[in-house]
Amino acid sequence: MNKLMTEHRKKFGDFEVIDFVDETEIQRIRDRVDIAVPLDVNWTWEYGSEVQELRSLYEKGKVNQWNAETDLDWQVPVSKDDWVIKPEGSMLAMALRMMGKDEATQKAAAFDELAFVLSQLLHGEQAALQLCGQLTNVCDKMDQKWYAASQVIDEARHVEALSKFLSRKMGTIYPIGATLKTLLDELLQAEGMQKKTLGMQTLFEGTAVGIMDMMRSESANPLFGEMIKRIEQDEARHAAFGVLTMRRVVKDASEEERAGMEDWAFSILEALNANQQLDMLRILGPKYDIEPEGLVQMALQLPDYAEFNSLAFMHTVVPNLQRLGLITERTEQGWRDTAMMVDQRGGAPRAALI
Repeated sequence: MNKLMTEHRKKFGDFEVIDFVDETEIQRIRDRVDIAVPLDVNWTWEYGSEVQELRSLYEKGKVNQWNAETDLDWQVPVSKDDWVIKPEGSMLAMALRMMGKDEATQKAAAFDELAFVLSQLLHGEQAALQLCGQLTNVCDKMDQKWYAASQVIDEARHVEALSKFLSRKMGTIYPIGATLKTLLDELLQAEGMQKKTLGMQTLFEGTAVGIMDMMRSESANPLFGEMIKRIEQDEARHAAFGVLTMRRVVKDASEEERAGMEDWAFSILEALNANQQLDMLRILGPKYDIEPEGLVQMALQLPDYAEFNSLAFMHTVVPNLQRLGLITERTEQGWRDTAMMVDQRGGAPRAALI
């Protein structure tokens, strides 16, 4: 299977990471804001419902709209002097605790880490906003067009909510990481409905559901917790759209086409996982006397590394890819070797969408 960003890879023991260290190149990637995108426009003359489950998802989306300005209590204070997210939910806080740093320093680091992670989610939501606009053009069924159009307003609301939380409550919006920007450009430039739906709705939205579920469970602030809960509910619906659509695509695909989708799905998430928070650690690590590579290497050597690293992937996206037939015996070991897949404990995955 091909790997993305090979020129930025290095070995940490048996694990391969992606690490951008050239600030000039990072800035060049961020400055690339005009992206040439191949895009077809697909008319359809069938205005009735052809795919009932997609129409039902569209109806659910209509009744679950919310207003980011009025439905969230913006009067709730958010401070780096308090735990906005519990220390167990912060890599930096736990590292500083092991280093013997005081609780105030741990809280400040957790605050900064949360601001960075939310900033990356914000940038991802902007990409989703733009990609869903593309889907309204390339989808060939009206049910798909209607749902993609409804997701555009969802993504606009997520951009609004996250940007307001970061600017009003945290005071910082960090720039997009080079790894994430490269992957999002890959998705935005992908040709056709198949790759766009697989890439954004199934892979990125599915992973976002897992990340947000962990953040919500570790929330120590009512405003943050409520905002993430509402966004997560929308994202679960978006991931479901991806799965429902891709189920038909995979069913009609040739063996060669299915294998191509399987490999591409792995390459996208493998690259996302391979960064191992190095984009964040390069920015925040020096502030807290943390050496980025040293912290990542220490984490990789933990006996339960695979269990905690796989949490975001095993929550939704891996179970859905398995059900779609896009993780098979041919590729399964790759998911395990990169610690994105582990055996489920306690029965079926709790957030499977199909």
